[in-house]
Amino acid sequence: MAAGARRVVYPLFQLGGPQLRIFRPNFFMLAVRPGVPQPEDTVQFRVSMEMTKVDIKNYLEKIYNVPVAAVRTRIQYGANNKRNHKNQRVKKPDYKVAYVQLGQGQTFQFPNLFPEKEQDPETRSFDDFRNKYMEREKQRQEGDPRRGGVPDWFGL
Repeated sequence: MAAGARRVVYPLFQLGGPQLRIFRPNFFMLAVRPGVPQPEDTVQFRVSMEMTKVDIKNYLEKIYNVPVAAVRTRIQYGANNKRNHKNQRVKKPDYKVAYVQLGQGQTFQFPNLFPEKEQDPETRSFDDFRNKYMEREKQRQEGDPRRGGVPDWFGL
């Protein structure tokens, strides 16, 4: 330490004492759309590996004022099937998934960010033309059913 610099020493935390510091969580919680249908009162989050069930419950209740009934967690292991340019296995990192059951009467539904737009007649006619063309191409490429699955390039 420099000669003139003084080290700041905070007093120990005492219950009921004055609030000298603000503790901000060093965690993240990412709401993700579940792969399988969940009950309406359950929300799926991808959370930090260090977070416990109690941390998740306190995080949601204290910061966002969301009533939480129950928290279930699991660790999703990252895929280990890729290889780099040296043919070494490359593993994706593991992550923790939390299923939070909201309090009584609370529901959560993901917003529809990309709603289906009403199609104008010109776009609809183009889609019809494309579908007809794809059907004709599929029929043309199927081949003769009398050949029994033998390709056209193989002469009989």
